[in-house]
Amino acid sequence: MNLQALKDELRRRALAARQAAHESDPDAGERLAAHFSFERLALGSVVSGYWPLPGEIDPRPLMAALEARGACLALPVVIGPGQALIFREWRAGDPLQRRAFGLMEPQESAPELVPDVLLVPLLAVDPDGNRLGFGKGYYDRTLAGLRATGAPLAIGLAHEAQIVAAVPVDEFDQPLDGVVTGERLFWTG
Repeated sequence: MNLQALKDELRRRALAARQAAHESDPDAGERLAAHFSFERLALGSVVSGYWPLPGEIDPRPLMAALEARGACLALPVVIGPGQALIFREWRAGDPLQRRAFGLMEPQESAPELVPDVLLVPLLAVDPDGNRLGFGKGYYDRTLAGLRATGAPLAIGLAHEAQIVAAVPVDEFDQPLDGVVTGERLFWTG
């Protein structure tokens, strides 16, 4: 089986596992802040979260806790196929617009920011931080670009059921630095 077929099969299984985990524990996102490593966050750090799609663990309670501790929040914006994401400032209550893939994004008038920390959605992740997403490569391109000019911290958010033994990777895949679930935090690599 080739690499793409392996990823597609894992993607299918991971999507089902994520949905089942979300249905059995829809409030897991409420517990993320209890396990997040706030001491690594400098006052005024820019933290990119995400607006959850159906079945994704909800980062908004963690984002609220980060904002309360002085972080500046941002949400990702899809510019176009094959391009890296950009990030626009967002505060609780700011208007959002529905865009590509059903994503909720800040208004185009919101300032563009460069994140120090990225909270990253995923389908599956392994103990080494290898992440499987939907296969469009947005976060991989984005992390590669950001890491070429700095060292942002990339932290995956997941249900425990999304942690697998191994994620197949290629040379373009960017690993995460850590993973936070409703039960724990672990650092990778």
